[in-house]
Amino acid sequence: MTTKHEVLRYTAFSGDPEGGNPAGVVLDASGLGDDDMLSIAADLGYSESAFLSAPPEGLGGEAGRAFTVRYFSPKAEVPFCGHATVATAIALGERIGTGDLVFATRAGTVPVTVSEESGALRATLTTVEPHTEDIADTDLAEALAALDWPAADLDPALPPRIAFAGARHLVLAAATRKRLADLAYDFERLEAVMRRLDLTTVQLVWRESANVFHVRDPFPVGGVVEDPATGAAAGAFGAYVREIGLVPEAAVLTLHQGEDMGRPGVLTVELREGDTRARVSGTGTRLGPQQAGS
Repeated sequence: MTTKHEVLRYTAFSGDPEGGNPAGVVLDASGLGDDDMLSIAADLGYSESAFLSAPPEGLGGEAGRAFTVRYFSPKAEVPFCGHATVATAIALGERIGTGDLVFATRAGTVPVTVSEESGALRATLTTVEPHTEDIADTDLAEALAALDWPAADLDPALPPRIAFAGARHLVLAAATRKRLADLAYDFERLEAVMRRLDLTTVQLVWRESANVFHVRDPFPVGGVVEDPATGAAAGAFGAYVREIGLVPEAAVLTLHQGEDMGRPGVLTVELREGDTRARVSGTGTRLGPQQAGS
């Protein structure tokens, strides 16, 4: 690892450096091994960082706008990360212009579009094919115990379910905003049940209105207490609410996340009729460069 590997820092899902979810972005990770990337992610301490290299043969996309992308938390590689994808797309948009990008990830191919709106860049990712599955009663009981959430505090309109759109997330809906705001969980106990179920985060939600939600995402398996803005979970949640019939086939959802952490961000989820995938979009801004290596 040499000093040629510049680590950019961006926040995603907010145009304010004090909001959204920070991510590390390495636009040229050629020559970096797994241990190098993990070390960079750990040094940054963000929930995830993204590392770009040449695209695999046959990926498609315009020359110079297609990449292989890998994501690392401070503790391990993860198959997909939404906020780091948005951060990466905005970083690329600043350098090579707006338009379409194609990312090859461990979860599958993720198309991304960068556009300019009111003078600011906005990135929209399209998830891989999503799905949901039930959670066993014993696993649900253990997750609730780790969170110290009584089952009576859940919203019966949004049943507990595991949702996937590139990574697996357990969706738990709080009946009140107060319940969502009160988050003090057993880190090791929740991490254990999440590892057993191969979960990336637990997505805690509260429904403010028909299409507006407040969300929080504990992320102990990544080595952080809470993720400030979680694009992969947002996409999975969009597929989940459509599957349970809570919203129409075509809908636009607004997710507010990070407020309880002092890092507010906004995630927009678009669902289109005839397409099971979700589109997750948000703004972002650069926080400043940092060099990796010595």
